[in-house]
Amino acid sequence: MGLNKIQKTIIAVPARLDSSRLPKKVLQDINGKTMLQRVLEQCKKVKIPSEIFLCTDSKKLSEIAENIGVKVYLTERDCKSGSERIASVIPELVKSSWEGFNQNNYLEEDNKLEQTLVINVQADQPFLDPNIIKEMHHFFLSQDITPEVVTPIYKLNKKDIHNSSVVKTLINKNGEAIYFSRSALPYIRDVEKKDWYKQYNYLGHVGIYGYRADILHKWFNYPFSNLEKSEKLEQLRLIDSGVKINTFEVEGDFLSIDTTEDLLEARKWLKKK
Repeated sequence: MGLNKIQKTIIAVPARLDSSRLPKKVLQDINGKTMLQRVLEQCKKVKIPSEIFLCTDSKKLSEIAENIGVKVYLTERDCKSGSERIASVIPELVKSSWEGFNQNNYLEEDNKLEQTLVINVQADQPFLDPNIIKEMHHFFLSQDITPEVVTPIYKLNKKDIHNSSVVKTLINKNGEAIYFSRSALPYIRDVEKKDWYKQYNYLGHVGIYGYRADILHKWFNYPFSNLEKSEKLEQLRLIDSGVKINTFEVEGDFLSIDTTEDLLEARKWLKKK
């Protein structure tokens, strides 16, 4: 028998109004619905035993979530990343998830944290396939020993290898992520950039994470990373602190909306469906 002890699952969507490249992007209209509403609705389609929470500093975003039946936890405004926003209210999320559960009476708080999976879904992926979240849940629970962090990856199309809006990842032979970047990874020496795709299967990162809740609970104990500061990628703090990030590969083309161009593409994409 393995040592995987996950008993509860939370889907948490961190969201804020302020965004540098596309102001108030989660409120942007995508063919009749806000981006945030579309994300939350995709989460509600996931067929796993879980609870969904919006973590936000905005009353306006709270209203969108509450209108479609999603619970809300208000956070401070100064959170530096989505993971940090969830981490700031993780005791409350875990407590709410375990209320009424038959093991709630005798488990210590630390045990509840270690036995809770928190799936962080970013609020800028309005067309995320719910099956990806289901696959994440299955992968996490199928491991003999409970992972610390899990994230999905996918093979990049050649047009996205040098697109800085698309996050790339590099993995080792054990399937663990060893780095994330907005630049192409790895650098192919003595080959023109337009031909790099012929030399290596480049991998993109789908912007969701599965955390064992105690990892998020320790978030503020992890030193701030210069890599995180440089790339503006929160997962680099974990890698810098020695936390293992397991990966699993999924198929598809994944659109995160960071710019006006991304937003226009999303609207066109939806019209074609």
